[in-house]
Amino acid sequence: MARHLVAVGQLIDEDPAEALAHALAARRLAARIAAVREAVGLAAYHAGEWQTAVAELRTYHRMTGLQSHLAVLADCERALGRPERAIDLYRGADRKELDPAVAGELLIVAAGARGDLGQKDAAVAMLQVPELTGEATEPWTVRLRYAYADALLAVGRREEAREWFSRAAEVDTDGATDAAERLLELDGVMIEGDEEDEVEDVATDPGALGAGSEQPDAEHADGQAPDAESTGAQDRADDTPDDGADETPDDGAGDPSGLSYQRSGGDSESPVDGDEAGTGK
Repeated sequence: MARHLVAVGQLIDEDPAEALAHALAARRLAARIAAVREAVGLAAYHAGEWQTAVAELRTYHRMTGLQSHLAVLADCERALGRPERAIDLYRGADRKELDPAVAGELLIVAAGARGDLGQKDAAVAMLQVPELTGEATEPWTVRLRYAYADALLAVGRREEAREWFSRAAEVDTDGATDAAERLLELDGVMIEGDEEDEVEDVATDPGALGAGSEQPDAEHADGQAPDAESTGAQDRADDTPDDGADETPDDGAGDPSGLSYQRSGGDSESPVDGDEAGTGK
């Protein structure tokens, strides 16, 4: 069981589906251990298995009496199309008893849920908390400023949004958000991607596949068309059946070497950046 939990911690960012498989294996061995249920819930969240994440993290909270993953639960409710439940989690939380990072992340998710319901001005108002203008540069305060800028932009307050994207970018030394890119977009600066450059290179390279006209056949290079007799001889040669002598058997091609997993969820980041108990993170 412990080895499975270690694997969860190692894989949860790079291969969340595989991490979830290990977490489920650990649950089959020790379903009554709170850290195992926490690992399943967090791995499910990263893999986009929202319903499983909700069930497992609620079980973890019941077993421990802790409320350390409320923001993750609220984000799952949003992903399931239930923003009202995300807001209810925010309202029902004893924010004074929560870790400041958890409380801040929960606020960000709840404001996003307000936006989901079309209550965009309310989302802006929710995010106007003292921590927004404080000196702290914790990861969640960076996202708080980013979320506030995004909420301002949603209600058409473009200049204010630009200011807060700028303030978020200034303290986002780890690149946790794309505040710098959003700021450039607001300033009208477009950054060409590598993919576009590659397409342009292919289009301008005369030797590239599909670029320009086709190269003439060797036998037509001298401008002479093949005569009917030689064409007929070639057709008869092509009709000769192949006895298969040159065929090489395929040595186990397609033999699977292991299970493959595909992430089913969206690409949103986890709202909680703190240590995740039971996952090795």
